[in-house]
Amino acid sequence: MRPYHQIPIVECGEPLVEIPLELFAWESPHPYARLGAAYGEYSPYFLRQSVVNRLIKAQHYLESPRPYWRIQIFDAYRPVAVQQFMVDYSFALAVKERGLIEAELTPHQRQEIWQAVYEIWAVPSLDEKTPPPHSTGAAVDVTLVDDSGQVVNMGSPIDEMSERSHPDYYANNEQPAAQEYHAHRQLLCDVMLKAGFQRNPKEWWHFCYGDQMWAWLSNQPTALYGRVS
Repeated sequence: MRPYHQIPIVECGEPLVEIPLELFAWESPHPYARLGAAYGEYSPYFLRQSVVNRLIKAQHYLESPRPYWRIQIFDAYRPVAVQQFMVDYSFALAVKERGLIEAELTPHQRQEIWQAVYEIWAVPSLDEKTPPPHSTGAAVDVTLVDDSGQVVNMGSPIDEMSERSHPDYYANNEQPAAQEYHAHRQLLCDVMLKAGFQRNPKEWWHFCYGDQMWAWLSNQPTALYGRVS
């Protein structure tokens, strides 16, 4: 259970709609689809209608300080099956990166790796009271693309399982490019918050509106969106 799972959900019934991709930067094929994740009825570029509206506002806000920059949509709607796929993939990747073999893991090693995975990934729960944020169509992972079409360096890639993913990691860091990375993260955060989103306290790229995390961070009594079946 995460702290935000205590927030009750009062589903408003707003539909999932396609993001107008012509306004944003995006990848094709989608990064998770390239790995083999199956999205089913919807693509990863769907969100609830109000969330799409706010994302468009955030893009407009970005154009004031950076006229030719774009918000890049890395991932939006994510069924629980895809959540499970990516959790399993991330566990296997973490095992490999540590030079270990899954069949030979000690209980302590297994626990440590799962803990690292769940620092970044929500549990792929099918309980309607504890949906993974992306399964509600209310969460979106984003970064920035500059006026030359290049992805802006944020100091760590999306989904990295390390402390570098924490939004303020570079705020007081002495690395040569630290302040540049922090400024880029802050710019992204500023335009998203101005549009009504909240940012995941542990992920510089994850923003939400209307789900349990948003309600928890906004001190709202209820969430607007539950899992999209």
